[in-house]
Parts: sequence; structure tokens; C-alpha cells
Amino acid sequence: MKELNDLKMKVLDLLKEDARRTPALLSTLLGVSEDEVTTAIAELESDHVIVKYSAVVNWSKIEDEKVTALIEVQITPERGRGFEGIAERIYLYPQVKSVYLMSGAYDLLVEVEGQNLREVANFVSEKLSPIDSVLSTKTNFILKKYKQDGIILEDHVEDTRLLISP
Repeated sequence: MKELNDLKMKVLDLLKEDARRTPALLSTLLGVSEDEVTTAIAELESDHVIVKYSAVVNWSKIEDEKVTALIEVQITPERGRGFEGIAERIYLYPQVKSVYLMSGAYDLLVEVEGQNLREVANFVSEKLSPIDSVLSTKTNFILKKYKQDGIILEDHVEDTRLLISP
């Protein structure tokens, strides 16, 4: 694991807040030259610290809403590879958005996205459950997202109810 200097950490923090920030803006915010920022970003990208730039989409605002499920998976680790081989087999499916190794009651947390409940259910029953090392699954469907990646998705509505005192 690589230790990053202060400039790179600040660049990461600012890009995480808004990936559209330009090197010129970042240099102004950080009080360094644009060349220093451009070099830092290029090194972060070449070292695969910055892997991808993406947008956070509030799917509930459009008709093409996705169904997202978090699936708790208990598995038997493979000899010599532990959890790695099974995690890789699972994350290669296009429906899978994230896979996390967890501590606690289950081993992997798998985030799956589909067009409807049936599509997610079919993934669990036809792709995930038949894997030899999978002992059990528990599927939790996300009903509503309030905050994602540190971003509040819904407009805040002020509480206009009157206070009641005892």
C-alpha cells in the first residue's frame, strides 16, 4: 500500500466531492500551481488510486428507475485462495455493482442492480446460489435512497408542524 503526500490527499478529497473540478480550479483551491495538480492527478491515475470518474445518479427522479438489492452471502473459503476466487467469480457478473468482504454474520455483501425484482431474483437463484462455495444468501431490496456516496439525494423539506410541549 502506498502512502500519499498531502497534496495528493487534498486533490483526492476535492475530486471525491466533485470530479468535474478542473486542475485550474483545484490549484486555486489548494494554493499550488496547476502543473503540480496535473502531475498529482496523472500519478494518482497511473497508480490506480483514481480508478474512474463517475456521476451519482438519483434514479428515482426518472422513469427508468433501477431495482437495487444488497445480498448477504455466506460462503466456504476456497483452499489456497480464501475468499478471493469466489468474490472474483461473483463480481464478474454485469449485474453486480459492488462486492465487499465483511466481518460478522456473513462473508460477502453483494450489491446487484436490475430492471425489476424478477431480474434480481433470477440472478440470485440462477447465478449466485448455485456456486458450490455459497452456503446461503439473504436478499435485501433497497426501497429508497436518501444519501449515496455522501450526497443527499432528496430535497430537504422543513418540518412545519407545531411543537407540542407536555
